[in-house]
Amino acid sequence: MTFDRSIKIAPSILSADFANFGAECRAIEDQGCDWVHVDVMDGHFVPNITFGPQTCAALRPHIKTVMDVHLMISPTDQYLEAFANAGADIMTVHVEAGPHLDRSLQLIRSLGKKAGVALNPSTPEATIAYVLDRIDLVCVMTVNPGFGGQSFIKSQVEKVRRLRQMIGARPIHIEIDGGVTPETAPLVAAAGADVLVAGSAVFKGGSVSNPAAYGQNISAIRAAASVAATKC
Repeated sequence: MTFDRSIKIAPSILSADFANFGAECRAIEDQGCDWVHVDVMDGHFVPNITFGPQTCAALRPHIKTVMDVHLMISPTDQYLEAFANAGADIMTVHVEAGPHLDRSLQLIRSLGKKAGVALNPSTPEATIAYVLDRIDLVCVMTVNPGFGGQSFIKSQVEKVRRLRQMIGARPIHIEIDGGVTPETAPLVAAAGADVLVAGSAVFKGGSVSNPAAYGQNISAIRAAASVAATKC
């Protein structure tokens, strides 16, 4: 993965057809997505249960781009090796999920993977000030984690702006997860975000038999964000 700050669209397969995951991954990639975002939830850290390492391993042959695995689980460390072996390219853990964030990030990198850290809406950016040199990505939750289709929390735009200043010249992506649409994407792109996770906004109106709708949705989000990013 070569680092750059161009806008990247990472559809969340939480909004895909669960019975056709492989075909859905191929379809969104064919329609121009940059990464594939996999939301892992445990029913403990967040109020929902989704996928585990076996699902990621099954998806891996169908993903040619980047498998971006967002671990909304607690505890985290004991599962990192399994997700690494399943083919994750990026593994993102939550600040709130455990007491030893630095250790978790070291472990991810020792497994040869990119390390990400996620912040819930109520978590300030200051919590990652002392691990900035251990991370490759910061995921700002713009909804409360646990379910797709929620409304964008506008207070997080200022958090993105402050993170952009904290990061400085470090090669760290700022990812947005939650409520991303062509209307909200410019707000976070102008503040400094470069990776946009979108679920329902990408998959709405399309299917594996009608993938063109995915491409239209991806293009609309990218275009809206890219115009704003040039003003960042």
